[in-house]
Amino acid sequence: MAVLAQYSIKDLEVLTGIRAATLRMWEKRYQVIKPLRTQTNIRYYNNIHLKALLNINVLNRNGIKISHIAKMSNTEIAEKVKDFSFVRSGDEDIFDGLMLSMIDLDEALFHQVFYKSVARMGFEATINNIVFPFFSRIGIMWQIDAINPAQEHFMSNMVRQKLIAGIDNLPIVADPKAKKVTMFLPENELHELGMLFLNYILKNKGYSIVYLGQAVPLSDLPKILQISNPDILICNISNAMSEADAIEFISKMKVIPNVTKFYLASASLLEHNLKLPPNFHIFSNLKSLASEF
Repeated sequence: MAVLAQYSIKDLEVLTGIRAATLRMWEKRYQVIKPLRTQTNIRYYNNIHLKALLNINVLNRNGIKISHIAKMSNTEIAEKVKDFSFVRSGDEDIFDGLMLSMIDLDEALFHQVFYKSVARMGFEATINNIVFPFFSRIGIMWQIDAINPAQEHFMSNMVRQKLIAGIDNLPIVADPKAKKVTMFLPENELHELGMLFLNYILKNKGYSIVYLGQAVPLSDLPKILQISNPDILICNISNAMSEADAIEFISKMKVIPNVTKFYLASASLLEHNLKLPPNFHIFSNLKSLASEF
């Protein structure tokens, strides 16, 4: 593997959910993994260790004793893991399945885990309670350079495909009385998973959606709004903004007709406590914004 990750035992505890004391006991008593050492004799672990522990954890949580797992080869463990659905013992098995699919860029495993989670708890709950917390969990892997950007892009793209498919599977909103919502991400904003999920939620509730996507130039908005004539305009800004940039953004957005409600998710804008037009409503994140509907 191209990424030469170095994990501490505390890192493994966060990523696998296995307590550090348990990991040490497994090492000492069963030799399930053997830590490496730096030139200064500090113990560390790599992606091979992480993958092995994720597989071992799936088997252990599904009733196989660690003493028995320790006698199995890596191939036997991997084959046995495939027999499990990743949903028998709760959310942790799903997290482990997603982590394994990311480490190996395994599309088939991702589909297996995702769809079995959907069958268990539904599409919306899978995204809200599994997928987004998973992305938060792997934040530590970014902090210690433990994953290649391609691995994160792989997972984001897999989830993006599922969100678009979920939106496409919803019935077209044909009611002329339905509230119209136009959604966009401004220039330099490329992370759209949250907006796609909000798109799904609102369409599922009967709103008529015009989704403009990523990096929409603000100069294009007035003409677009004349065509779409929305009741509500939604924008998400995840990038940090200086107070000067925030003031400039609000100034440009004042072109929005007063009849339109402008819902904006931006923790950065919210903290500047700017004076806003009465039709502007700022939220700390998309989750709090979604609660308005």
